[in-house]
Amino acid sequence: MALWESACIWFGLAFAASLVSRKIGLSVALVELLVGIAAGNSFRLEITGWVTFLAAVGAVVLTFLAGAELESKVLKLYWKESLILGVVGFSAPFGLAWAVAQLFLGWDLRASQLAGIALSTTSVAVVYAVMVETGLNETPIGKLVLAACFVNDLGTVIMLGLIFTHFSGWFYAFAGITILALPFLPAATRWLLKKVNSHPSEPEVRYLLLLLFGAGLLASKGGSEAVLPAYLIGMVLADTFLQSKELVRRLRASTFAFLTPFYFLKAGSLVSLKAVWASIGAVLLLFAAKSAAKFFGLWPSGGLLGLKPRANFYNTFMMSTGLTFGTISSLYGLNHGIITRAQYSILVVVVIMTAIIPTLIAQAFFEPKGEERNNFLRAGKATERRRR
Repeated sequence: MALWESACIWFGLAFAASLVSRKIGLSVALVELLVGIAAGNSFRLEITGWVTFLAAVGAVVLTFLAGAELESKVLKLYWKESLILGVVGFSAPFGLAWAVAQLFLGWDLRASQLAGIALSTTSVAVVYAVMVETGLNETPIGKLVLAACFVNDLGTVIMLGLIFTHFSGWFYAFAGITILALPFLPAATRWLLKKVNSHPSEPEVRYLLLLLFGAGLLASKGGSEAVLPAYLIGMVLADTFLQSKELVRRLRASTFAFLTPFYFLKAGSLVSLKAVWASIGAVLLLFAAKSAAKFFGLWPSGGLLGLKPRANFYNTFMMSTGLTFGTISSLYGLNHGIITRAQYSILVVVVIMTAIIPTLIAQAFFEPKGEERNNFLRAGKATERRRR
């Protein structure tokens, strides 16, 4: 397909998704997924090299922006809640999905472990996109959800590395450079921002992209994924960007307008409805396993931590989503011969279902409104928090 013909088709789909999102009031990320599914199953939607590249960049930059929302004061204030919710949100579906795949679907040990990892995730991309559109990214409950998602997905990446990664020299180089460089990034970034002072050529944005691409290169060489260092870089630079909100606004606008549509449209276009129908039993069983594990792990935990019912349900359903790390883990398994193409198709369909269904429920019925966006803890817990 010619370059400009392909570009017109993809941007036409992105434009259509934005119009539908505006009309029906759903997150544009979810609508882009649904439009991608419809297009991928209605006609031959060619995924060219430039589409793959833009989708990958979109995932990395979106993950970075999500990490940049995690201000240190919020992490310090809600460290216990985010740690407990993140650990439970990872471990419960990891164990149950692994058991279901091995005991009920007859998958071998490594494939079952990969299924557990792929379905243990949250979706930083979907959660952050929804938070931005609803304004919750600026509120305490939104920041808590993002922090808990970070802990959850960090557990996913660590487990993927512990079980499947070959610990080569590149891996140790990646880990060592990341650990040594992260503490110095805030000071170096502040110095650069003062020097360039919003030049029309946008050197700040180019610096950030170079930083993310360099970290992604080291991560891929070390057998990890580019989204992990992107999240860590965003997190350590969060306080720095409090003083440069205009830079974040510009980067966010260009990312949502030009990059993330390719990520979500591509993810949707990879779903084969024929494959879904042929393996519908396995798809529904794994979806039920992940959903049940997330709900019966996170909802009681949130209640014990003092979340009000509406905020607790919202957090539970948003943390039940999956997309970025779920598809990354599934593709990792396929590329390394851990799972078959049929198993990969099943996992990707389940992952996309978890990106859509829990988010729709959360937005339709449990999105915090008004004062509850700031005061989402029960009275006793809120009083205790103020005393601190």
